[in-house]
Amino acid sequence: MFGTMDLLQIETSRLILKKLVPQDFVYIFTHCDEAAIRRLLGHETDEEFVREREKFESGYTSFRSSFVFFQLIEKSSMRIIGGAGFHNWYAEHRRAELGYMLKHDTDKQAGYMSEALAVIVPYGYNEMELNRIEAYVSPMNVPSLRIMEKFGFTREGLLREHYKTAEKIDDSVVFSLLRGEYKGGVS
Repeated sequence: MFGTMDLLQIETSRLILKKLVPQDFVYIFTHCDEAAIRRLLGHETDEEFVREREKFESGYTSFRSSFVFFQLIEKSSMRIIGGAGFHNWYAEHRRAELGYMLKHDTDKQAGYMSEALAVIVPYGYNEMELNRIEAYVSPMNVPSLRIMEKFGFTREGLLREHYKTAEKIDDSVVFSLLRGEYKGGVS
């Protein structure tokens, strides 16, 4: 619990997924000191904290779009190992963009993201009433390309020079999964 907020938690075999929405971040940043914010949000570096504070100060939502974010907490250690959820959520159009990340290479290739997305994707359809889930993946990000395939996403095309990384402007492969196409599990 953050103050008076009652956060939804979903458990899988190895993870606790703690749901955060824009109002939760507003509460955290207006009621907690920096040390508490870092602990609650799992910021391990000054850069992570500054980046999150800048998002808060700029406003997390716009008139039409919002997000639902889940912290990924590894049960055995209670470490926040990453996050996943939906951003660019347009409730009016019943679509959102899926995003996810793991903080450390040691947690990658261990099946954590597949385990988390097996709960998050149906959450999007059932609780957020999405019809379309979109994802944009670098053509060089082989693990994410595999996840798209594993969950049955359809490759729709390529957006050239779509996403800026620290090193360059990269392309994005566009994927989607429609409510009627979702099989309720992974293949």
